[in-house]
This record gives sequence, structure tokens and C-alpha cells, in this order.
Amino acid sequence: MSSEIIEKIDFSKIKWNEIGLVPAVVQDYKDGAVLMVAFMNKTSLGLTVERKETYFYSRSRNELWHKGHKSGEVQKVKELYYDCDNDTILVKVEQVGDVACHTGKRSCFFNRVI
Repeated sequence: MSSEIIEKIDFSKIKWNEIGLVPAVVQDYKDGAVLMVAFMNKTSLGLTVERKETYFYSRSRNELWHKGHKSGEVQKVKELYYDCDNDTILVKVEQVGDVACHTGKRSCFFNRVI
């Protein structure tokens, strides 16, 4: 991660949880569909901003991951925001391919309750 990118991100504004993570909501920039929610740490947020593709931190695998690296269904970052409390990231993306969920669905939010 270049020092230039790090300087653009004010990491001190973000309210990281006790293990240094912040939730990131991923939304389709064209139709507004919520595709997924994952966690970012400082490294994954920096890589996301620098490379304009989403990177996350896997809590279950305890490692950094580049969304779509294996499947080719990457997410190209169009916009990135902090929320009003600085404790959640919103990433608006162009989803390459139509699958964002590891189940093979477009969105991770397909279990309708109401």
C-alpha cells in the first residue's frame, strides 16, 4: 500500500472494533442493491482505496482476502463512504459478473423474513 493512499485515509476517524475491524456494506452503485456485508481492517481498506477493488478481512480464516480473486467476480469500487458515526463503511461497486455471495447468488440477502 503506497504511503500516498495512507495519507488520504484518516484512519483515526474510523471507530474500529476491539480487534481492529469495521463492518463494510457493499452496494451495487447502479441499482442500490445491498450485495454483502464483510469486515475491513486498515490493510484491506487501504488496498481497496488504492486498487479500486474490494479487499476484506476474513474473521473465520483470520486473513486478508480480495473479493473475486478466485472466481473472477471482482467488485470494482466506484465510491466509498464512512457513515455519520464513522463506524461503518459503505462501498458502492460495479459487480463484475452477477455473483457477490459465496452461495452463488447475486446478493447475500436472499432470506426474506417479511
